[in-house]
Amino acid sequence: MSEFNDFPNTMVITLKEILDGKKPVLYVSHDEEDGMWQFLDGSDELDTDNARIVTLEEILEIDGSLSSLWDLPIGWKAERVNKDTKWVRQENA
Repeated sequence: MSEFNDFPNTMVITLKEILDGKKPVLYVSHDEEDGMWQFLDGSDELDTDNARIVTLEEILEIDGSLSSLWDLPIGWKAERVNKDTKWVRQENA
């Protein structure tokens, strides 16, 4: 599947539009506080009504390019301009 250290059934945060295929994942965060993964669309605000919890395995099935972020350290984020560009990694401020 992938090289993620987390189990395939690890819960992650994403958005309904990503699950529906209407928006790509453009922002990934590996949160410092709790180690939670967030796979979002890159917009500035998280609409909690639109937020969904799925497994790591499910989000990787939606976008296989996310598997390249398996080694993103806790407290870091990765962003890209669109689904065809490379991920840019940086430490969360």
